[in-house]
Amino acid sequence: MQDTAIIRPSLPQLESTARWLALLMLAIGLHIFEASLPSLGPWFKPGLANLVTLLALALMGPRAALSLAIGRVIVGSFFIGTLFTPTFVMSMAGALTAATVMIAAWRWIPGISLVGISLLGAVAHMLAQFMSVEYLFIRQPALFYALPPLLLLSCISGWINGALAGYIAGRLGHEKKQ
Repeated sequence: MQDTAIIRPSLPQLESTARWLALLMLAIGLHIFEASLPSLGPWFKPGLANLVTLLALALMGPRAALSLAIGRVIVGSFFIGTLFTPTFVMSMAGALTAATVMIAAWRWIPGISLVGISLLGAVAHMLAQFMSVEYLFIRQPALFYALPPLLLLSCISGWINGALAGYIAGRLGHEKKQ
């Protein structure tokens, strides 16, 4: 008989996985909740699920934030019935772009606050959604007349989400690690 060693994860690995899964479940719940809210305009929601992506970035790092953004869009879209629809494409484009921009700001802009990172992510999310709609679904230049007011709403929600993320991360005793 061969002796095969069972590889068990360490307690810190299990804690990290459990923390990420808890954040993923929160993000999925907020994704589903936001889908039920009335829209303030085409393609605009408050971005509460992006708040959780920002928290994952602040608490666990870039890899956790990016995988959380992807996971919450896929699973959340499955539950609300929009998986592989135009809504899913827009949501994934926005989430991936926002997460990428937030990670880049986190890494390469020294001293940036969570509010600043969130503002950049909110603007990137809205621009990615508009670009995906314009290039894939509605080829009308007039569509961009709706962009300025929606960017303003994105900045407001981005500021609020960043302030909330800063408060929550501060209460949990975590700070940005350089």
